[in-house]
Amino acid sequence: MRKKKGKPKTLKMSPWAAIGVAAGLLLVIFLIFHRWDGGRNVERGAKVPSGTWRYGIDISHNNGGKIVWDSLYVMIDNKGRTVRDPYSAKEIKPVSFALVKATEGASFRDPDFKDNWREAGKASLRRGAYHFFRSSKDGEVQARNFISTVGDLRIKDLPPVLDIETIHLGCSDDLLNQRALKWLQTVERHYGKKPVVYASSSFIKDHLSKEIYGNYPIWVAHYGKPRPSHEDWIWWQFTDRAVVKGVPGTVDLSVMATE
Repeated sequence: MRKKKGKPKTLKMSPWAAIGVAAGLLLVIFLIFHRWDGGRNVERGAKVPSGTWRYGIDISHNNGGKIVWDSLYVMIDNKGRTVRDPYSAKEIKPVSFALVKATEGASFRDPDFKDNWREAGKASLRRGAYHFFRSSKDGEVQARNFISTVGDLRIKDLPPVLDIETIHLGCSDDLLNQRALKWLQTVERHYGKKPVVYASSSFIKDHLSKEIYGNYPIWVAHYGKPRPSHEDWIWWQFTDRAVVKGVPGTVDLSVMATE
């Protein structure tokens, strides 16, 4: 006689087991969509060049979000890259100096300058103010814009900085250097400090006169190289893609040699 089929058995699962299964599924999904690094999702930035350095950032209104000025650290993992997560860091160094954009051209004033300048000072950082140079504008007019915006400097403040990155269409190298030199001389007379010139290695080679790069300290920008091709520099901006604790997103990062 043929045996009748009974009703299929229902697998019973305790509530705790069900929770465990659900948690396991969530973990699998997390691992698929996130990079797994010892249990942490680690945000990484540019690699730091070999050497013993002090670190500095440069900041303007283009850095969105709130900067935690009293908690700025460069954290480096075992592959030499900047990281956000302190548990992934092999080395942790404080940010030692900050360059803050003050002005641009003949009349522009960075809307975040006053707040950034004040907070950098309160955090006891070595701070410096910089001006983004426009070759189409008179050098002395641009210098006056900078001086009236920055005001007085403290003894421990860094020298003023002239950021030269562009040359406008139709402008000759002679005119560029003439106007930049006027800015440098005007600001030096006012503050009694020799300004620093920021430029890329290629811009220095292609456009700047020896009267400028031979007589003023250089903050050189050169990315992706073990060392800049321009050798005489006091600061080296080696990336615009660093991850620094206390700064949202990525940030420009520079180094200076320790002495």
